[in-house]
Amino acid sequence: MPDLRIGARGEDLIDFLTEHFAGFFDGVKDVLNFLLRTVYDVLTALTPAAMIVVLGLIALLATRRLVLTALLVAGLLLIESMDLWTETLQSTTSVIVAAAIALLVGIPLGIWSAFSGPVRAVLRPVLDLMQTLPVFVYLLPTILFFGVGDAPGLVATIVFSVPPAVRLTQLGINQVDPETVEAAQAFGASRWEVLREVQLPLARASIMTGVNQVIMLALSMVVIAGLVGGAGLGGVVVNAVQGLQIGASIEGGLAVVIIAIYLDRVSGALGGQGRGNPSWWPRLGRRRPPAPASVAETALPATA
Repeated sequence: MPDLRIGARGEDLIDFLTEHFAGFFDGVKDVLNFLLRTVYDVLTALTPAAMIVVLGLIALLATRRLVLTALLVAGLLLIESMDLWTETLQSTTSVIVAAAIALLVGIPLGIWSAFSGPVRAVLRPVLDLMQTLPVFVYLLPTILFFGVGDAPGLVATIVFSVPPAVRLTQLGINQVDPETVEAAQAFGASRWEVLREVQLPLARASIMTGVNQVIMLALSMVVIAGLVGGAGLGGVVVNAVQGLQIGASIEGGLAVVIIAIYLDRVSGALGGQGRGNPSWWPRLGRRRPPAPASVAETALPATA
């Protein structure tokens, strides 16, 4: 079997891209850094105490569970007590930006692949490669393209997080009952109206599961991003491991777990999973059913 020199050819390709498209990669890096700064400024506009209150209200509105909300708020207070609030917000910023970009790319691709066999055939091996290729393999080229800092870790996070959005969006649309689609078309709905009014609402549960998975995969890259100079809890854990600081590594890991539980429960509840239905929750928009007619009213016709 002849040596195809796959590694050497891949290295030549990366060198070519680095040399001839440096301006493009610099522009992408500037955009990503701008998004990170903007989101971080929003998250740090309030004091830690005020932000914890806001996050607690968001958790309560999403989950409708008092005990779960109290536990999530206690976890956030624990992060603040460990003096890791700034690093936690930095990691949360990276997760928000990476997940938003992954969803903006993944959901349209999932919709497209649901209606196009050739697109689906092309995307399937690409998504398999993105999911199975070790993260460090494409983390190294991102360092060469974007340098050390937040950008390479963010790009690697986006690549790692896109597949669930594509697959679960496609799955949700393809699982919609064909008879329901045919009924909508029979009433004169256009293809776009069928997608907007029928298929996407019925595929909402699957799509929201994809959103939840994207967020979780993005958060799982926090420590990996710390290896390439990314700020946040990943940097805390990496520095603790390199310095054999057991206490700092435990605190950093615990903060990652707390923020992961918060994001998982809140995003899952927004998709309808694990949301409570307590008796104290206001029932807005419900109308009282009309009172049944009496026997006389039912039996006797109305007279003028």
